[in-house]
Amino acid sequence: QVQLVESGGGLVQAGGSLRLSCKASGFISGLNAMGWYRQAPGKQRELVADITSGGITNYVDSVKGRFTISRDNAENTVYLQMNSLKAEDTAVYYCAADVWSLRYWGKGTLVTVSS
Repeated sequence: QVQLVESGGGLVQAGGSLRLSCKASGFISGLNAMGWYRQAPGKQRELVADITSGGITNYVDSVKGRFTISRDNAENTVYLQMNSLKAEDTAVYYCAADVWSLRYWGKGTLVTVSS
């Protein structure tokens, strides 16, 4: 089993910053890519950013230049630094991890940006 535990969500004013963390534990010897997805009310879940075990990153266009994904392989943890937050960034943010050929999800953490 693989567990993903997210932290760092909350309420922030527009223009502010938050840092999300997600720690993987359990049977993770085959941990590969990790990433962050988000789902806003009434919308489909979308990829925000992901990062391979080698550090190659990928971002959705709407967050480029504002969000930074990083990971600590020794701690099996992925981070999402979110700056210049906008109201449209409001969503539940989910951590995802690929272990061997399976994808695992965290329970999500709510980010609310007030305008």
